[in-house]
Amino acid sequence: MDLAISTLAERPELAGPMWAMDDSWAEFVGHDLVARSHMSRIPDAFPEYVLLATDGQERVVARAFSVPFALRSDERGGARGELPDGGWDQVLVWAFADLRYGDEPDTVSAIEVAIDPAHQGRGLSGRMLAAMRDNARARGFAEVVAPVRPNAKHLEPTTAIEEYAHRTRADGLPHDPWLRVHVRVGGVIAKVAPTSMTVSGSLAQWREWTGLPFDAAEDCLVEVEGALVPVHCVPERGYAVYAEPNVWVRHAL
Repeated sequence: MDLAISTLAERPELAGPMWAMDDSWAEFVGHDLVARSHMSRIPDAFPEYVLLATDGQERVVARAFSVPFALRSDERGGARGELPDGGWDQVLVWAFADLRYGDEPDTVSAIEVAIDPAHQGRGLSGRMLAAMRDNARARGFAEVVAPVRPNAKHLEPTTAIEEYAHRTRADGLPHDPWLRVHVRVGGVIAKVAPTSMTVSGSLAQWREWTGLPFDAAEDCLVEVEGALVPVHCVPERGYAVYAEPNVWVRHAL
């Protein structure tokens, strides 16, 4: 497929088509409060870390968001060092805090690789990941990290993420397709982020987001389409919470 990949900083006129591109995110994921408060800010704050793929007709068919942040420490003495258990949510909070306070970033984190559903299955995710790595390297970074959302884990919502993340095929590569893409290009699975995304809401909100009844009489786990683990439903108190685990992968550049 003939593609051109550029940063949003190079092609600011693609901002509208970028947001208009179809993606395959489940409705409930967008109600993660960190996502709702920070995702839409990335193109304005970090346009040089937003990569867009256009086809021969200048249609945006893939996007990749990443952010620079200080993993080792921040300039105000805040010790970090370890990839956070809070995964995707935490690294976004760190990136915008570092931007606000002028702390020097030392690492780039992947945030999203989204492919237009009409163009999935053509290897675009791997190309966008490679472009993200190349972009970080060109900007002087030595590492990209990624809180990977394993894209087949939703088929096994009750399987422990630790078991799933380290499951391999006969050739030694990860069982999960998206983890496999990362490892094939040199990524190393580092650890699980048990609370990488958190979505909480009333039972009425969960009914709206999922179309499911959420009408159990007692505390229970509800399997939701697209969720990597079941949603914890607490009917006595009228709410449900989804804590999504992701898998940290490190890419030395």
